[in-house]
Amino acid sequence: MALTLVIGNKNYSSWSMRPWLALRASNIAFDEIFIPLYTGAADKQRILGFTHSGKVPALIDGDITIWDSLAIIEYVAEKFPDARLWPEDRAARAHARSISAEMHSGFAALRNECGMNLHRPVGAVALSDDARANIARIEQIWLECRARYGTSGPFLFGAFGGADAMFAPVVHRFRTYAIEVAPEAKAYMETMMSLAAFQEWTRAGLVETIVIDKFETV
Repeated sequence: MALTLVIGNKNYSSWSMRPWLALRASNIAFDEIFIPLYTGAADKQRILGFTHSGKVPALIDGDITIWDSLAIIEYVAEKFPDARLWPEDRAARAHARSISAEMHSGFAALRNECGMNLHRPVGAVALSDDARANIARIEQIWLECRARYGTSGPFLFGAFGGADAMFAPVVHRFRTYAIEVAPEAKAYMETMMSLAAFQEWTRAGLVETIVIDKFETV
């Protein structure tokens, strides 16, 4: 039985992008169910039919439901160990999980001030000190990973993995809001943007026509 991933709008849903990218870039087969976000009670009830959290993404595997981006990546890593979504080395694996958890729970100012919106014309906005601190921390994470693990490949831990999937929406945010980063960080962004699965998600998001007003404020 194939996995089923329930997602929201590809133009806006950064949380949906993370597990979708982890699955697609790892060549793991899954069925996709798209439910538009913020379109009324009917679609909300559709989401609730899959998960009582009332939020996407959700991964369905038979009678098992996982309803959180990072939890989905962890589940997929366990079910498909050959995908190597986490590094084999224990220290590197701990590092990858730590930065993924930090991404999952932190960077609120950047999220609020630079929402993911693939349709938005590229251009800078005025950012708070907190958002700029978030950007500096993310850049520090990327540069440290590339310095430690860059000899084994172009992604954060050499080969593509769960940590890259967790930071993928930030790549879009940095691009969309014309955020300047160091050359090494820019090279990592270019690596992500050249990834076939990343490009597939982006193309699909750009052809969406649904506009969510609350995400069109900047």
